[in-house]
Amino acid sequence: MPDTANLYLFVVAVVLLLIVPGPNMAFVTSHALAHGWRAGVAAALGISFSDMLMTMMVSAGIGALVMSWAPAFDVLRLAGAGYLLWLAWQALRTPAATQDNQLQAASLWKIFCRGALNSLLNPKALLFFMVFLPQFVNVKAGGVSLQLIFLGALLALIALVFHTLLGVCAAQLRTKLANGGISRRLGTYGFAGVMAALAARLLFLDRPL
Repeated sequence: MPDTANLYLFVVAVVLLLIVPGPNMAFVTSHALAHGWRAGVAAALGISFSDMLMTMMVSAGIGALVMSWAPAFDVLRLAGAGYLLWLAWQALRTPAATQDNQLQAASLWKIFCRGALNSLLNPKALLFFMVFLPQFVNVKAGGVSLQLIFLGALLALIALVFHTLLGVCAAQLRTKLANGGISRRLGTYGFAGVMAALAARLLFLDRPL
């Protein structure tokens, strides 16, 4: 287990990183605004699940192996952008009322998968885990892989709490907007716009040197 000092710095660093607006924050917020708090929580769970998957990849050395293949960055980047554009198109072609009626267990599962895929298809997310987690490992204590898994699990837990609260707050805003006469269709357009913006972000992402 990492020493106390490293653990404290890790928690502070994770919280600071989470409060800076980024793609995960936009993803959770847009789903909560479009579909309600359950969708926000499902997206948050998906993101934390992908955090754990990437942690396991880093601890097993798979992350470094994947990113050592030169085209891997571009393959993930293009696949992620294509997936987000598909989500935007699906939102635009489905009536808002139909989306609300379909938001049941199966749809929440789909949103969970969306959250996981959104992170897994972002090459910078994997690079982040490869660079960020090892900084807080106490090599002298041994068990480096176990320390990485512990840190990744802690990060996923903190992210889950943060994104869940974010989703609930965004859903409350959705209710207020609806009570104020704001059309649900506007929420759909906003959701599609966020997905398209995230796709554009991936398309113009430069490979780190």
